[in-house]
Amino acid sequence: MKKIIPAVFAVSLMILFTACYYDKADVLASKTAGTGAACADTTGVVSYSQKVVPILQQACYGCHNASSQSGGILMGTYASDKAIALNGKVYGTIAYAPGYSPMPKGAAKLSSCQIAVIKKWVDSGILNN
Repeated sequence: MKKIIPAVFAVSLMILFTACYYDKADVLASKTAGTGAACADTTGVVSYSQKVVPILQQACYGCHNASSQSGGILMGTYASDKAIALNGKVYGTIAYAPGYSPMPKGAAKLSSCQIAVIKKWVDSGILNN
């Protein structure tokens, strides 16, 4: 009997810890990406003001603003965001593409959902919508 109790306890602990495991990182990340809402539907046109700006505010505007312009890059207005989107720097840096400085500096890479939103915005013509 004394051998059964520790074995049952050990099996119970294993079941408890493995029952809570979820191996779908993209699904989990998509639920919290960007603005804390579910990953944006990137099948249609992506809204600059509703989907892109919150991502850029979180990841870019803190360093690339009128007062600091880190790396000589100004962001925070549609015109400035459009300019660096047109030259490929927005997508290249967040996607860690070769030849671009990975951004955001000193922080984790954006989620695949956030990167997909920016890519869709760029691919859709960098609309101010």
